[in-house]
Amino acid sequence: MATATAPRTTGRQTAVKAGAKQPAQPRYEQLQTFYWSAKDKRGKVMKGEMMGKNENLVKAELRKQGLTPTTVSQKKAGMFAKRGKVSAQEIAIFARQLATMMQSGVPMVQAFDIIASGQKNAAMSEMLTAVKNEIEGGSSLYEALGKFPVQFDELFRNLVRAGEQAGVLDTVLDTVATYKENIEAIKGKIKKALFYPAAVIAVALIVSAILLIFVIPQFEAVFKGFGTDLPAFTQLYVKASKFMVAYWWVVLFIGIAAAVTFLQAYKRSPAFAHFLDRMMLKLPVIGGILHSSAIARFSRTLALTFKSGVPLVEALETVGGATGSMIYNEATKRIKEDVAVGYQLNIAMRQVNLFPPMVIQMTAIGEEAGSLDTMLTKVAEFFEREVNNAVDALSSLLEPFIMVIIGTMVGSMVIAMYLPIFKMAATV
Repeated sequence: MATATAPRTTGRQTAVKAGAKQPAQPRYEQLQTFYWSAKDKRGKVMKGEMMGKNENLVKAELRKQGLTPTTVSQKKAGMFAKRGKVSAQEIAIFARQLATMMQSGVPMVQAFDIIASGQKNAAMSEMLTAVKNEIEGGSSLYEALGKFPVQFDELFRNLVRAGEQAGVLDTVLDTVATYKENIEAIKGKIKKALFYPAAVIAVALIVSAILLIFVIPQFEAVFKGFGTDLPAFTQLYVKASKFMVAYWWVVLFIGIAAAVTFLQAYKRSPAFAHFLDRMMLKLPVIGGILHSSAIARFSRTLALTFKSGVPLVEALETVGGATGSMIYNEATKRIKEDVAVGYQLNIAMRQVNLFPPMVIQMTAIGEEAGSLDTMLTKVAEFFEREVNNAVDALSSLLEPFIMVIIGTMVGSMVIAMYLPIFKMAATV
């Protein structure tokens, strides 16, 4: 006897019932890395790695690719292996890959499958698989990306939404990929400008500490046999050496504690972060680079969002966070408020006293000519070149300056150690 089956209901339908409890969001099964070997249609043995939930699904994927699997085994994690984080560079590469596949006519779900299977970072592969599952469940790409707001920021999602609404998602993704690549290039330049001198000075401090703890005590033992008073300069370093030998752990602890306190204060105290950001912008050379970088990122981000069809006021809401500066972020909020009440963009920019006259003039021309996105793109390209040239010039200027610092720190110790010898030679 035939039995009637109850119609299937989706989780969304169940959730909207009166008094129904919202079901918990399902957790996606973590992907694992599998080694595989298979034969192609010619009988040639092929090997590789693939991300998957289990061996059977990996074998099914290999068969789908026209391969006959022979062995599939899970890759064992090393003792110190850990799950990686998704970097901004990986997001930029993903945007480029997805844009290219969609422009080639590959369906979105299949494109996500291909991109996810080629990821070496398990966290990235899992995230893309989760996004694909959301799309298969009926969500738009904008809604699916919204499940991962840390990796896909508001700017990225708003541009995707604009592309979906206009039916030009592939073009928007290609533009977003170019934007991400340019922004990451600027970030890399800024990191290079800040990291290089800090790293060299850190090495100089470590070398100085080694000399004070291990080398100077050896000289001191020799000086005791001279039977004469040591020069004041040498005595200064001998006392510093004795202090370091006795209390090196105190110096190390203070150094680590100061670094941790500084980082925690920067993360947890908006007032301290705002103060530090303002001081960095006032530095002689570094400040100019940071200003140019912020203006370049402001201009390129605003040009991209405006070109994608996002209204100007709404675009300004996401631009501030992309500048990489709290000062420019606050200025962008003030600009948005002025534009919202009817001011032209160039007038609002003039009021914050951060943008050079050339930027304001180019913005005004763009507004008058109806080509604001084009003018802002030109501004971004100009200041990106300024950042590149400034960083290259800074590297050239810092090299002799850093050599002077290292020479002074290490050379003064060497001179202090040889002064007693010169003094004895003079008395002979």
